[in-house]
Amino acid sequence: MKRKLLTLVLAAGKGTRFKSDKIKVLHPMLGKPMIQLVVDCMFALRPEAVYVVVGHQKDDIMQVEYSKPVGFIHQKKQLGTAHAVLAAKKILQSNREKTLLVINGDLTLIPPETLRPMLIQHRKEGNALTFLSAEMADPTGFGRVSYQKNNVIRIFEEKDATPAQLRIKEVNVGVYLFKIEELLGALPKISNKNVKGEFYLTDIIEIMSRGEGRVGVHKAPVEQEIVGINDRYELAKAVEILRQRKIISLAESGVTIYDPSTTWIDLDVKIGRDTTVYSSVVLEGKTVIGQRCKLYPFIHVRDSRIGHEVKILTSTMIEESTIERGAQVGPFTHLRPKSFVRAGAKVGNFVEMKNTVFGRGSKAGHFSYLGDTEVKDNVNIGAGTITCNYDGEKKHKTLIEEGAFIGSGTELVAPVKIGKDSYVGAGSTITNNVSSGALAISRSKQVEKPGWRRKKRKK
Repeated sequence: MKRKLLTLVLAAGKGTRFKSDKIKVLHPMLGKPMIQLVVDCMFALRPEAVYVVVGHQKDDIMQVEYSKPVGFIHQKKQLGTAHAVLAAKKILQSNREKTLLVINGDLTLIPPETLRPMLIQHRKEGNALTFLSAEMADPTGFGRVSYQKNNVIRIFEEKDATPAQLRIKEVNVGVYLFKIEELLGALPKISNKNVKGEFYLTDIIEIMSRGEGRVGVHKAPVEQEIVGINDRYELAKAVEILRQRKIISLAESGVTIYDPSTTWIDLDVKIGRDTTVYSSVVLEGKTVIGQRCKLYPFIHVRDSRIGHEVKILTSTMIEESTIERGAQVGPFTHLRPKSFVRAGAKVGNFVEMKNTVFGRGSKAGHFSYLGDTEVKDNVNIGAGTITCNYDGEKKHKTLIEEGAFIGSGTELVAPVKIGKDSYVGAGSTITNNVSSGALAISRSKQVEKPGWRRKKRKK
């Protein structure tokens, strides 16, 4: 009978080489913290339960938005990876008949497709322990795998290894499958007699290979998946691999990305078929881009929804906003959170919006600010229009009804309502409501003094 699977993610260590106030596994990789990537991989294996061993900043790790419920085990003192597994002793004792997968919390690049064959091998061979190894051109940072007499396998941690052992290219990755009952018997035999004075889980490989249980090795098929993330530079290398994977996946689904080397697309971003992404584009968070869109250079979109056939022109920033089908935004536009550009609208050069609904077919061509505003359909916003929404204490709303025409250089002092099909003359400061179909002009009287320049010169 196939044993049920539990998984245990080791995430209690601080990661001192990161030199960060934030624990290593909380550092983001394409919009997700490391720990979330590893936990997502575990859920893809369909285990009975996923547990995470926490220590430093445990509350922050527990608050990550995981896709499914996760169990947490507190390792009060961080005395090594074997000690972290031992923190789950009560859970293991009540699940002795099951299989346990243990994985380090920074192994973010290993996909489920690599672990499934390992799990099949473990079950097929009836192993007490199966661990993942890899042949690496540069094994720096990993423990080395040494095959000795009588089928004994030893792992030499880098800090404890001799120069000869450091030349070994096969490394221990940090993924283990155990029969839980055999694991419980072997854990107490692990010693902390090493340079760091810690209880290494790697020592269990030698202990179990000397015992009666069979120890198997599963070699990772792709070296690129095995990237230890122990410092900021290694994080950058791992992120680059993830970034390439994301872009390849989008290209295979029908998205054109002209310059992958300058394009940043977070893991949760979705892009529809036949959309074109030009160079130097950044798409972050849970952004969704529709089909047949064009995203021109130097745009930055975060946590926004973009409909089909939208054009976003150069040097535009869009945050937590929605753009409906066929609209055009940019260049040099800033949509701040809670902006909603409806179908067919155009928002152009140096226009900023915040908490604004901009109606179907409406236009704001250039140099305007619309804050806390509702603009109905087919409205024209002239250049230099400003909604004065803040009185120093509170924000107030501006309503511009359908078909209104706002002349250039206008200030709309909220709260104020501009009626349907009304006109506001250029250069006006509007402080009162404008009725439907009316023309509103608010200007000071123009004064001219003939000969003023000549008289000034004589003085």
